[in-house]
Amino acid sequence: VNDGVQLANARDVMQKRINREWLLKGVTVMEPAYIDSDVKLEQDVCIFPNTFIYGDTTIKRESQIGPGSTIVNSYISQGCKVVNSTIEGALLEEGVDVGPYSHIRPESHIGKDVHIGNFAEIKKSILGHDTQMGHFSYVGDAWVGSNVNIGAGSITCNFDGVNKNQTVIEDGAFIGSDSMLVAPVRIGAGSSTSAGSVVTKDVPPASQAIGMPAKIFPKNKQ
Repeated sequence: VNDGVQLANARDVMQKRINREWLLKGVTVMEPAYIDSDVKLEQDVCIFPNTFIYGDTTIKRESQIGPGSTIVNSYISQGCKVVNSTIEGALLEEGVDVGPYSHIRPESHIGKDVHIGNFAEIKKSILGHDTQMGHFSYVGDAWVGSNVNIGAGSITCNFDGVNKNQTVIEDGAFIGSDSMLVAPVRIGAGSSTSAGSVVTKDVPPASQAIGMPAKIFPKNKQ
């Protein structure tokens, strides 16, 4: 390799060799797709065009990646679907679907059958199984239980200007659209926040937070 043109040609030859190897092992690769030599794929994985898979990444059988996705140093379990999204340094359990246009950042653990829709971002957080996070939301430095609904535009306000603080959302909670959860804060099991609420203190289980700043009421009573 003596110049950029020869380097590009060498890269193209090596990539075709890698893709061919996976095709012979039962992986579907729709080119152009860029797969690192360190990546581990299982049979019946489908890689759609314009997808980049790098580093210490494992993708289990029956998962669909792309089009237009980037996976870096991540573990993608069986039956996941990632569309036009970026996953880096994260673990997705079985049956997770992500995207389009979402970003799962390092040290995130996404539980079984979680739905992450469009324009969502998750950073250094755990989401329990069957949780729904459909649209335009940010969850950072959080522990989220199972069967939680995170409404459109909801945000965990994890940075106070000096420190990163944790948000805890317990099982079965309902976070209304455009809620701001000002960490450190805990939303109890089965509780809810109304649309547009700014939650600055803990919400006990089976309660609801309403307003800006939010006031706490027993569930189904105002």
